[in-house]
Amino acid sequence: MRGFFDRRQVLHAPERELHNGGYMAYAESPARAEAVAAALPGLEVPEDRGEAPILAVHDAAYIAFLKRVPQLWADAGRSGDATGYVWPVVGRRPLNLSRVDALIGQYSFDASTPITPDSWTSAYWASQCALAATHAVLAGERTAFALCRPPGHHAGADYCGGYCYLNHAAIAAQAARDAGKARVAILDIDYHHGNGTQDIFLDRDDVFYASIHADPATDYPFFWGHADERGEGAGAGATRNLPLPRGTDLAPYREALACALDAIAAFGPELLIVSLGVDTYAGDRISFFGIETDDYAVLARDIAARGWPSAILMEGGYTVEAIGANVRTFLDAF
Repeated sequence: MRGFFDRRQVLHAPERELHNGGYMAYAESPARAEAVAAALPGLEVPEDRGEAPILAVHDAAYIAFLKRVPQLWADAGRSGDATGYVWPVVGRRPLNLSRVDALIGQYSFDASTPITPDSWTSAYWASQCALAATHAVLAGERTAFALCRPPGHHAGADYCGGYCYLNHAAIAAQAARDAGKARVAILDIDYHHGNGTQDIFLDRDDVFYASIHADPATDYPFFWGHADERGEGAGAGATRNLPLPRGTDLAPYREALACALDAIAAFGPELLIVSLGVDTYAGDRISFFGIETDDYAVLARDIAARGWPSAILMEGGYTVEAIGANVRTFLDAF
């Protein structure tokens, strides 16, 4: 299986995040990518396909914001990483704002996603890895892997959040559509719901989104991922959410996975994109499922048995000591 990673993805290194009411060391650390890369020797540097595939998904003004907010932060006399503290509760009026704090509130949804001078560079190359894996599959590989860091599935078309700045799965799916694939499915198996991916494709019927995740009644991102969210407009029925309670282990997880895979099969995809989060691991530092390392082989075989050409993109997983083994176990079985 071909895999892709660029060393510039470790440049993004925020110092801290606001989590459960207090500041803590940033959980989405460069060490995560280092550990996965060490477990997967032979990862290739991706080709640079430019910004066009990113702008096919993300709002141009949002991309400009990501690039310039570190300088705006410094110009405002601020030290450390750019972090928001105020957000609109309902809707976002089309205001022409200039203060850096207002802009961060306009283009983000939490205080867990600081923006550093290197955030754009790292997110950009993570997306290039996703594109490289997708194009490898489009060119005939059965499966390819992208070590995407920072992750992507919480980022919407015009907002960041949940450690995510660019939505790599959405960018990959749109690239596949633009390459001629009529129907693309995304299977999100991160512990947290991929609200950004869902938002991007919510009213479309050409990209199916299925997610298995912690019940948002108890876990981040809270406001998305409930079972009754099934898509809107032309996309009605093209979203499937399968929230699970804390403590879920292999047996009930496999039941939910079978439901997700059956729904995807009914959609009939030409390509599958897997948003792989190993924060479902029993020992994850910020998550609460009970999946063990060996279980990832079982889940991988369940997905691979469906026979869809698949691009596997890295999302979450925050116990550095285990992340490499968990990802390697999944990929080896796939």
